[in-house]
Amino acid sequence: MSDSKVMNRYLVVVGAILIQLCLGAIYAWSVFTPFLVPQKVKSDERVVFFRVEDPISGGKTRVGIPVPMEPRVRDPEKEKVVAIEALVPAGGVAVPEGYPFDTGTQLEPARVQVIAPKSFDASAPGANPFHMPLHTSASLAKWTNTQSQVVFAAGLATFAVIMVLAGRMMPKVGPRKLAIAGGIVLGAGYALAGVLGGHGFWNTLVGVGFIGGAGIGLAYVVPIAVGIRWFPDKKGLITGLAVAGFGFGALLWVQLAGTWGYLLATYGINLTFIIYGIIFAVAVLLGGTWMVFPPAGWKPAGWVPPEEAGPAGKHVPGLVDFTAGEMLKTPQFYMILLTFAFGASAGLMSIGLMKQFPMGALMDNGYTDLQASAIAGLAMGVFFALANGIGRIAWGAMSDKIGRKASIIVMMASQGLLVIFFQWMAGTEHLLYLGAALIGFNFGGNFALFPTITADTFGTKYVGQNYGWVFLAYGIGGIFGPILGGKLGDMKNFPLAFTICGILCLAAAGIIAMVKHPTKPAQAAPEPAAQA
Repeated sequence: MSDSKVMNRYLVVVGAILIQLCLGAIYAWSVFTPFLVPQKVKSDERVVFFRVEDPISGGKTRVGIPVPMEPRVRDPEKEKVVAIEALVPAGGVAVPEGYPFDTGTQLEPARVQVIAPKSFDASAPGANPFHMPLHTSASLAKWTNTQSQVVFAAGLATFAVIMVLAGRMMPKVGPRKLAIAGGIVLGAGYALAGVLGGHGFWNTLVGVGFIGGAGIGLAYVVPIAVGIRWFPDKKGLITGLAVAGFGFGALLWVQLAGTWGYLLATYGINLTFIIYGIIFAVAVLLGGTWMVFPPAGWKPAGWVPPEEAGPAGKHVPGLVDFTAGEMLKTPQFYMILLTFAFGASAGLMSIGLMKQFPMGALMDNGYTDLQASAIAGLAMGVFFALANGIGRIAWGAMSDKIGRKASIIVMMASQGLLVIFFQWMAGTEHLLYLGAALIGFNFGGNFALFPTITADTFGTKYVGQNYGWVFLAYGIGGIFGPILGGKLGDMKNFPLAFTICGILCLAAAGIIAMVKHPTKPAQAAPEPAAQA
């Protein structure tokens, strides 16, 4: 069947990227964390609380602002007064309540003057004279770091589990309906969290963590399974392009909320959740319209299937199709799962510590806390994030040339060494940028290489179901890596965390090197007819 009689397969690429851009919202969760987790206040500062009325929703909240405990003598040459009204939602009303807050003293509603360095620009993104978000809600400060990470972990776990079910559902309902359902569920989860109040832990856990995670799980495998069917000649590249959207999506939504669009500062968390929910539902609905499998027997013009081009008797990757039940009985599945879990653990642990650990290392080397925060934020928010998306495409394309297994061996071995050496690189600005970029580049490669090695090892017919099981490794890594890093970080032993995960990556390279193509038990041949 020729290309001209079917849908243009490049529409699948457009749809896949559009869908994955929205699904990457699970990583964008980090942008909300500073608004939910209590911030540190210096020993010589107190907090003034204001009642702030949101001009959009009409809702009221309390905003905590750190101010010096003792009056400061102003020096017009070095300092200036910043009006706090400029830093609350546009049109909002800020009413001081209780300054100092621990005495309950009430002040008359007035412009509150906050002393800042003369170079301070109140209109700059993230402007903060006291190195603390001025729009942090005191009602949100009930959240702990653990609660914030629980929402993220719940989203990852739900994502991984639902993805297994989605793979089983795809042959029955079809990829288009599954993708659209995922977009609607994802959008509804975020919108529900906003309607109920995104500042509430349980509201957000259910809306963003469980419902949003379920929506991602429903839709994630669809572009991969459909793309591999439409591009049997470029399985690695198309998978890399599809999942690159997931990586770049996190960067997009973080920037839209916190830097470009000022959504959080302008509209608050609740309305930002609702806006995101609507965008996700509409965008995935559009991208899902192109998520259909090619007709039976279709192949790209001019492409010769490997079973026809290869020598007789040689194994052809992806030619033998295993059902999920058959795959689960093979040792190859568990070797691939373990390799992926080790790589995911190292990457996710690095994500969790990419700002916290370098900040301490930089400050130990003489950087100020403000400089260290800016450098570490740039390493994570730009170098790691961009390289993560680029790595998905580059490793996918590379695997089409040198093979999946060889690519994973190189990726895991280099990642192991990088993660181990990162503990010494993190304290120097430019080495930190290099380390963050290379670790992000390799981490992104996981999401292009493991779907394709699943297809090569267990066939393309059931790749949607089979990769759902393999992807459980990501859920395992999402629990083990960040918890390991957090526990050892609390013990002030970050180097041991990086060393352990680095060694696991080196072990993963050895495990994947031993993977051989599985074979199905030969069926008994029919007995020959009796001779007359």
